[in-house]
Amino acid sequence: MAEQLKRRIGLGLLTAYGVGVMVGAGIYVLTGAVVGQAGVWAPLAFALAGVIAAPTALSYAEFSTRYPRAAGEALYVSKGYRQDWLGVLVGLAVVIAGTVSAAAVLRGGAGYLLGIIDAPFVWALLGLGGLLVLVSVVGVLESLGLAALFTLVELTGLGLVVWAGLGAEPVAVSSGGVPWAGVGAGAALAFFAFIGFEDIVNMAEEVRDPERTMPRAILLSLVITSMLYGLVAWAAVRAVPVELLGVSEQPLALVWEHGTGGSARFLSGIAVFAALNGVLAQIVMAARVLYGLGEQGGFLGMFHHAHQRFGTPVLASVLVGGAVVLGALTLPVAVLAEATTTVLLAVFVLVNGALILEKKQGVRAAFEVPGWVPVAGLLLSGGALIAGVV
Repeated sequence: MAEQLKRRIGLGLLTAYGVGVMVGAGIYVLTGAVVGQAGVWAPLAFALAGVIAAPTALSYAEFSTRYPRAAGEALYVSKGYRQDWLGVLVGLAVVIAGTVSAAAVLRGGAGYLLGIIDAPFVWALLGLGGLLVLVSVVGVLESLGLAALFTLVELTGLGLVVWAGLGAEPVAVSSGGVPWAGVGAGAALAFFAFIGFEDIVNMAEEVRDPERTMPRAILLSLVITSMLYGLVAWAAVRAVPVELLGVSEQPLALVWEHGTGGSARFLSGIAVFAALNGVLAQIVMAARVLYGLGEQGGFLGMFHHAHQRFGTPVLASVLVGGAVVLGALTLPVAVLAEATTTVLLAVFVLVNGALILEKKQGVRAAFEVPGWVPVAGLLLSGGALIAGVV
C-alpha cells in the first residue's frame, strides 16, 4: 500500500467538481421554495445568498493555500485554535455530514430512477450505490471525470430550462418595491444551495499546483453557480406564475411545460444524473477527509493508506460508500438533511474563526484575503446557523 495520493487533478476538473457538488439535485426543487418566499424577486434572493456565502468561500480559498492537505477543515481548525482534538472532531463531523447528505441524495436519485424504469427500490438503490463506490475506488481522475460528465448533463438540462423559460410568453407580475423580508427569507433558503464549495479543499493532495489551483477553483465554482442560479430563477418567474411555482415540488418541470407545451419527463432522467453527481462527490470528499485524519495516528491511522495501483484511499472509500447505502436504506432523509446543514454551518463558523486567529500570527500565504473577510464569514454563517436552529 502506498501512503501518497496521486496528483492528477487540474483546474478544469476541480472546478467542475465544485460546480457539480453545489448544483446537485437541489436546484430542481429549491427554486420553488425560494420563489414561495421572494416571489418574482427570487433571482435577487439567489444573488444575495451568493454574497452571503462568498466570505466563507474566500476564507476556505486562503486556507487551501496555507495548508493544501486532505481533511482541510480539520487541519484549519487544528492549526487556528491550536487544538488537535477539535480538528479531529470537525473532520469527523464533516465525514458524517457528507455521508448523511449523500444518503439523502442517493435515496432521492433512486426514486427518480424508478420514474423511468420499473425495478424494486432496494435493487435500484443498491445498484446505483455500488456503482458509485466502485468508481470512487478505481481512481480520482476517473471519479472526477465521471462527475464532470454528470455536471455537463446537469448544466445542459438547466440550460434547456432557461431557454424554455426565456422563450415563454411572459406572465403578468405586480409592480411595487422590493419585499426585503421575503427576499431575506428566500436568501436564507437559497444559501443552502451554495453549500458544497468546502468539499473542494479536501481534494488538495490530488491537485497539481494546489497553491494556485485551489483558490481559483473555489472562486470559479461560486461565481458560475451564482450566475446559473440567477438565470434559472429569472427564467422560472418569467414563465410561470409565482403562486404555481411556490407550491410545486417540480418547479423546473413547470417552466419547461409552460415554455414549450411539451412533457418534462426527461428532467427526471437529468435529476438522476444530478443525484449521482452529488453522491459520488460526497463519497470522494469524505474518504479524503478520513485519509487526512489518519495522519493523526491512533485508530484513524488505518485510513491513511492509498492503494498502490489506484492511488485512492480504498478502505475509506468502501467504508463511506457502505455507510451511504445503509443510510439511504434506513434513515429518515428530511431530518438528516437539516442536521447536515446545521453541522456544516457550525464548521463554517469554526473555520472563519480559525483564519482570524491564523492571520494574527503574521504568517503569509500564497493567496490572502483582507482581515474583514473571515469576520464577515463568521457573522454571516453564525447568523444562518442561529436562524436555522431557532
